[in-house]
Amino acid sequence: MSDSDDKISTRDFARLCQLIHDRAGIHLSQEKRTMLEVRIKRRLKALGMHSYRRYCEYLFADRGLREEIVHLIDVVTTNKTDFFREPKHFDFLLERSLPEFEQGAMGRSFLVWSAGCSTGEEPYTLAMLLSEYAQMHPGFRFRVLATDISTAVLERAQLGIYTEEAVRPVPGVMQRKYFMHSRDRESPRLRVVPELRRLVEFRRLNFMDRDYGVTEKASAIFCRNVIIYFERFTQQAILKKLTDYLVPGGYLFVGHAETLHDMNLPLVPVAPSLYQRLGYAA
Repeated sequence: MSDSDDKISTRDFARLCQLIHDRAGIHLSQEKRTMLEVRIKRRLKALGMHSYRRYCEYLFADRGLREEIVHLIDVVTTNKTDFFREPKHFDFLLERSLPEFEQGAMGRSFLVWSAGCSTGEEPYTLAMLLSEYAQMHPGFRFRVLATDISTAVLERAQLGIYTEEAVRPVPGVMQRKYFMHSRDRESPRLRVVPELRRLVEFRRLNFMDRDYGVTEKASAIFCRNVIIYFERFTQQAILKKLTDYLVPGGYLFVGHAETLHDMNLPLVPVAPSLYQRLGYAA
């Protein structure tokens, strides 16, 4: 990479930011320029290219755009998650949301949606908790939907392979029940058991899509630490769509750094970073 090509030019940075915003809704400020260079460098290596200029020439050609846009979004998106992250949310789900659902279920299954599921820790946490709840409440049925814009993290999530350190927040009883060790006893990796993996439906979803393709309304949606990457106007548009997929009385869980203050949404706050869809009949 020559001295003139070791950084993204001002023109190409602007074009990349606009493309990423148009396709994924993600806003990148000037302060993110170095971050973008570091992450796109992975694609340069994968494509055998030696300059950002050459990459942009390829990307903004018709064929390159069709083939590369998914990979570009993959490297731009941030994917940080953990098992049992923000445990009070899961306590609320078990202690209030599920009992409320059972009172008015009328044969329905409980759909919980992990919107922005990353590498799968959140939806597998939900699947474990709901499996345990189902064992104690005969007749309770549930589904776990997990979506993300990144194909790379979805592939990892579907495999369900994690390090021992990553699985450490999972209670010991659940670790023994829902994870299996590698045949190589020296390997520090564990895998989610097939029975649990089958309970989670993974699907690619771009929040900028007009139709999210979810045919059944959810009783709970976890969209935590996702909307912080969008501008305020886009945040409200995304949350409006997600709210439309919630049943009346259903719950929306967001990240602690995210606020819905002054947004015109049919939601009422019930706890920190937790909102309920209006229409609930007590």
